[in-house]
Amino acid sequence: MDKTKCMAALFDFDGVVVDTEPQYTIFWDEQGRKYLSKEDFGRSIKGQTLGQIFGGHFAGMDEIQQQIVSDLNEYEKHMKFDYMPGVVEFMKSLRANGIKLAIVTSSNDLKMANVYREHPELMTLVDRILTSDSFTRSKPDPECFLMGAKVFDTVVDNCIVFEDSFHGLEAARRAGMKIVGLCTTNPREAILDKADVVMDDFTAFTVQHFESLLDTK
Repeated sequence: MDKTKCMAALFDFDGVVVDTEPQYTIFWDEQGRKYLSKEDFGRSIKGQTLGQIFGGHFAGMDEIQQQIVSDLNEYEKHMKFDYMPGVVEFMKSLRANGIKLAIVTSSNDLKMANVYREHPELMTLVDRILTSDSFTRSKPDPECFLMGAKVFDTVVDNCIVFEDSFHGLEAARRAGMKIVGLCTTNPREAILDKADVVMDDFTAFTVQHFESLLDTK
């Protein structure tokens, strides 16, 4: 850790800050059944951006893609964005100790506008919110997390990423940052080798744990 630079916590959003993954599973399971005759489609595309989902499963299906975008935008207007247990208190404790916070999400600005209507305080809990509209490359590319370090003028050795998806965990690893994995989307055993720490939620993770993890080699 470079003690001349600030420490930074970089949070993915869905499945990390808010418990939305079950709702997205319902939406994408329905798209899979409707257009692809596939069951359990939602789980297969966890952590992927809309562009990645379309490129991998709906390529050339322009009208269907447009309909899905329209349906998804409407669906997100009515979603609940309940905070993960302990995350608000943890964020407040980090900021009280001078640690910089950013949300680094594959969600776009339109979706996040729905979040702000339910949680206008979110923008006061963190220093920056970086959405997919801020990046040119999606996870598992590390660009988004490297940008998180850059906006705080810090180094990767001073950053910890909080992630739940396979693509997000890979992006954090490729960025060279320490990783806390949330087993909210995937089973604990599936991400144990992809994170430095794995936990269910934030209720037992403290600033002291954060700083200790940065101090480890």
